[in-house]
Amino acid sequence: MAAHLKKRVYEEFSKVVQQQPHEEVPAKKLRLTKPSKSAALHIDLCKATNPTDALQYLLSFARKPVEAESVEGVVRILLEHYYKEVDNSVRLKIASLLGLLSKTPGFSPDCIVDDVISTLSNDKSNQVLAQLLDTLLVIGTQLPENTAVTQRLIEVACKHLNSTYFGVRNKCLQLLGCLGTVDKPLTKESEAGTSIAPLRDVQNLISDYFGDQDPRVRTASIKAMLQLHGRGMKLQQTAYSQACKLLNDDYEQVRSAAVQMVWVLSQLYPESIVPIPSSNEEIRLIDDSFGKICHMVSDGSWMVRVQAAKLLGSMQQVSPHFLEQTLDKKLMSDLRRKRTAHERAKELYASGEFSSGRKWADDAPKEKVDTSGVNLIDSGACGAFVHGLEDEMYEVRIAAVEALCSLAQSSPSFAEKCLDFLVDMFNDEIEEVRLQSIHALRQISTHITLREDQLDTVLAVLEDSSRDIREALHELLCYTNVSTKECIQLALLELLKNLTKYPTDRNSVWKCLKFLGARHPTLVLPSVPELLSTHPYFDTPEPDMDDPAYIAVLVLVFNAAKSCPTMPALFSDHTFRHYAYLRDSLSHLVPHLRLPGRKQTAVLGSELSEVGSGSLESAQQFLQESLVRVSTLQNLDSPGAQDLLDFTIRDLKRLGELQTELAGSADFCATYLHCQLLLMKALQEKLWNMAVPLCLKQNAMASTAAQQILEETYKLEFLYSGLETRQVATIHNVRLQAKALQLILTARTKRGVEPLIGLCEKFLQEVELFQRLFMSELPHFQDSFVEKLLELMPRLVACKPLDLVKILQTTLRQSRFIHLKLPEQIHRASATIIEPTGESDNPLRFTSGLVVALDIDATLEHVQDPQTTVKVQVLYPDGQSHIIHPKPGDFRTPGPGRVRLITQVYLSHSAWTEPCQIEVRLLLAYSSSSSRLAAPKPAWNESTEGLPTSESSVEGTINLSKPVKVFIMPKPARR
Repeated sequence: MAAHLKKRVYEEFSKVVQQQPHEEVPAKKLRLTKPSKSAALHIDLCKATNPTDALQYLLSFARKPVEAESVEGVVRILLEHYYKEVDNSVRLKIASLLGLLSKTPGFSPDCIVDDVISTLSNDKSNQVLAQLLDTLLVIGTQLPENTAVTQRLIEVACKHLNSTYFGVRNKCLQLLGCLGTVDKPLTKESEAGTSIAPLRDVQNLISDYFGDQDPRVRTASIKAMLQLHGRGMKLQQTAYSQACKLLNDDYEQVRSAAVQMVWVLSQLYPESIVPIPSSNEEIRLIDDSFGKICHMVSDGSWMVRVQAAKLLGSMQQVSPHFLEQTLDKKLMSDLRRKRTAHERAKELYASGEFSSGRKWADDAPKEKVDTSGVNLIDSGACGAFVHGLEDEMYEVRIAAVEALCSLAQSSPSFAEKCLDFLVDMFNDEIEEVRLQSIHALRQISTHITLREDQLDTVLAVLEDSSRDIREALHELLCYTNVSTKECIQLALLELLKNLTKYPTDRNSVWKCLKFLGARHPTLVLPSVPELLSTHPYFDTPEPDMDDPAYIAVLVLVFNAAKSCPTMPALFSDHTFRHYAYLRDSLSHLVPHLRLPGRKQTAVLGSELSEVGSGSLESAQQFLQESLVRVSTLQNLDSPGAQDLLDFTIRDLKRLGELQTELAGSADFCATYLHCQLLLMKALQEKLWNMAVPLCLKQNAMASTAAQQILEETYKLEFLYSGLETRQVATIHNVRLQAKALQLILTARTKRGVEPLIGLCEKFLQEVELFQRLFMSELPHFQDSFVEKLLELMPRLVACKPLDLVKILQTTLRQSRFIHLKLPEQIHRASATIIEPTGESDNPLRFTSGLVVALDIDATLEHVQDPQTTVKVQVLYPDGQSHIIHPKPGDFRTPGPGRVRLITQVYLSHSAWTEPCQIEVRLLLAYSSSSSRLAAPKPAWNESTEGLPTSESSVEGTINLSKPVKVFIMPKPARR
């Protein structure tokens, strides 16, 4: 009965509803909110039944990120649980979490300062107190401008400095070092107002703990003083004597910090006068501190010895007398100043000539000398570097070599005295020490001249099996002066032995002899007949030009002949022929010579190049004028624009050949103008006025041009270094033009709208990305393609794909040429493969299916981050291509901007019927996501759905070197 009644009521209600006019129910607006982190944390902590569970919940919570707006709520929950918690470990973790949450970007931690300070005053656990002080330190560093908070934190630190726990004292000292100021006293009137506490400076307060009973606190006090110095506050000189006492501390970390402190004070007060203990003498503070740090080179801890040796190299203001004493182990006359004869006679007259004999030893010297306290230069300066260079730890020896090099660079007299010690280090058992000593000698080579015995020791290193050592020595010989012609002969003989033993050093040896000859023309001149095997009366046999040793001798002689006009008279006829051959084949090693009777062709060409090159200033002016002339093109349809671009590109390429300093800038401009020329040719009037079926050939040409422009823009962005934001924005503008051209060509050649929808959306995303990346540069892009697109952006987003294509076509035709403004210096990345040379006709033979190792030796110029970007490509005759990633250890850095790649690649292939050539080249890998102006990565809590993915997915390679062809021959395996 009840069910029947319900059915009747439902039917009547449905009739009424149908009769009434239908009202549209308003849609409910949904608001998505993130779950509250504080609520979740509160629930978890309430579920904890014991301290272990609470600690687990806190550890899991620490692994999850927290938004800035949720931090305050989370902090309140943590503090609420902190007051209830009894277990020290849980409170310690909560205190740690408070510090971590204070670092959240977008959150101002000043709202929790009072709560943390109140918990600090109530807690009894020393470990928790130390952690809470660490949290206050984090908060203080987050609020450096808030002076009220800073003052409160300093007062808290002063209050807890008398704690019995070393960790609390450490954190208090750290707070004072990070937040304390020199100009404000630390204590004020007491609250009762009855007594006034003494005013204390922060440095005085910190220095009170230099003598703390705990070595960790002593270390923290010194580091706090160094933090004050690091923040720009000038330390007081009174701390010097205290720091010097700590140099004899029993603990290594205290002595290490004290050495740093003494060095800082020596840089602040170098000319101050300090007394010498147990003497009436005085000395400059820089000299006194130098002697004390020298003494630490003999410390019991090797880490302190390393630190002391490194710091010695930066003490440039020390007196030469003290500096030279570091190379001599003999002490100076009991380390006391000698009195003059007049002073001694006067004292003798005043005291009486003879002894009265009434008292024992009444004629003894009046001055009693405590031998243990006589330290005029702390005796450690005597032979400090000798001890450092003979240390058992190679790290100390390396630091001593670096310090010697640094001091010798500013003192030519000291450089001459330390020469023998550096040369002796060439025989060290550790390769790294030998390498460092070679580099050090090269850096001071302008101040020294090697004797024959020293050169003999240096050249002995050429027998070393390490390629890095040998090449570093070749580099050293390039900048070294020698004293006699016997030294030149000795160096040549040893280098030729090196060439015989290690043929792969050929280019390095030749380069070394080039500089050796250019630096010593007068020493090479007497040896020319012997070197070239010439005779005044008899003809001698012509040497073999394929002999690397003979080429090495010629390189030495020809470079010496450039500065010695009498030397060519000693050449035989075949020497002149060999000069012409080497001048063409090895022009970077053989200079231009004005040879008698042979100057018409060679000299004329040289003079033409000199006239064409001109000065650097005129070349820079020509480059700027060329860019200004091209920028007068109002649009790409100007009459004669193509001819102007053609001529300008030709001039810029020639300028780059004549002026090596401007090669990068000239190549960059020529490549940019070439992109504009290709775009101009692709947008010719006749191409766009024809029906699509009638211009298939022109469409293919335009499509090829668009693809080439894209490739050139990636070269412009990633192959050149030194670009600024404006140049990168200009490159991206050209890239957008090429992509717009591709979109237009796709619409002309493909039927249907469906393929265009995705392409149009992708293009609009890239326009938005350009606006986001280069917002600050948009004022410089007036009437450009990208500016017109941004003005039309609301219309482009709403229109249909075909309408979008028409707008892009019109905008491309009307866009103005962007004037290219160059930065001061642009360098083009390049690479040269030295080995293999590609000249050998003997194939590398190996069994098919197995591998053969091919040695690669290349030099890289101006390549940024070569360890991740440089790859080796091997291209086989059948079209297979292998990309090899060299190991990071294969890259060396012989000089600024130069990188050396020495690696091996492994080749393998199936059997061939005859030897064939493979191509080996270096590639530069690039990725748009690794661009210098890539879009900023979103935060962890931001969505990435709306971000364009096209730019981040573009990756490719650019040819970095010319290919080298190598013969290989895989043989079939024997059955």
